[in-house]
Amino acid sequence: MTKSLKYGLMALMLLAAAPSFAQDSGGCGKPDCTAFNADRASILAMAGTYRVKFDFKETVAIAPGYEPIEPKRSGGYEAVRVIEDTGRTIRLQHLLVVKDENEKPVIIKHWRQDWIYEPETVLTYEGPDQWKLSPVPAAQRADAWAQTVWQTDDSPRYGGVGQWKHDRGEHRWISAETGRPLARRDAIRKPIYDRYYGTNRHALTYQGWVHEQDNAKVGIRDGKPTTIVHEVVLNSYVPSTDFDFAAADAYMARTGTFWAAVRKEWDDVAARHGGIHLVQEAENGSSTGKQLMELADKVAEGKVGTADAVSQARHLINGATGPAAATAGASRG
Repeated sequence: MTKSLKYGLMALMLLAAAPSFAQDSGGCGKPDCTAFNADRASILAMAGTYRVKFDFKETVAIAPGYEPIEPKRSGGYEAVRVIEDTGRTIRLQHLLVVKDENEKPVIIKHWRQDWIYEPETVLTYEGPDQWKLSPVPAAQRADAWAQTVWQTDDSPRYGGVGQWKHDRGEHRWISAETGRPLARRDAIRKPIYDRYYGTNRHALTYQGWVHEQDNAKVGIRDGKPTTIVHEVVLNSYVPSTDFDFAAADAYMARTGTFWAAVRKEWDDVAARHGGIHLVQEAENGSSTGKQLMELADKVAEGKVGTADAVSQARHLINGATGPAAATAGASRG
């Protein structure tokens, strides 16, 4: 039995035994934390090592004159690691592992998903280059979790709120509709749409887990947001150890302190400004993406000290998100 499959089975066993935690506060702040503990076990069950498949399919044109593009499929191997768990906050870091021309492993720090229980705010995408710390009404945050997704350089991508459900033999989380910027697969084509609005579902399966999306691809027509086409996305994670996942762990060990400081800087920027203004680029995602990833590589290779790299990263992030950057972005828009 692979380690990742064993981990997943242990998490599912914990879910089945969730009623035994009824009197354990577990940090949820309520007399009965049964559901809270089941939610946590579901989130933690997504950690492991996986063979991943990504499947994107435009389904039906809504706007006249548009023809859906051909489906896009890709895949690879990915390690998903818990980098923080305080009870009410869980952070999962995804790392792609590929091979270079010499068959040596190459680590590509991928997306990150943060889970926060009963959040007071969530960082939401509000339009081109702009994210906002949006309040979550008390009625909506009761027993709910915010999932915030971050890009490869830990800059924001999207955030939403929803509840985990544990019934019908299934453990799943479904978000409310969330906005998000274009992914690279679309942005590099310069399509007539410039953002997505969609719902996310994370569900555990008998052989791993899936992330499903139901998206509307939206552009501006006659000055108004207009749905151009619908898209469905299926990202599947099947446990596997058929790759050098130890290289991913080694990368995180060498760069963990650097990325922790970068995460904190993004959080501080959002707190100071009530959100984040950050220019997006088709090739790199955020305008800070290429430089921050290169800095991390230099830290991993021992070419730059962590403290020096953190200082450079802070300078880069603040330069890209400060008042001058926001003014420049507004003038371009």
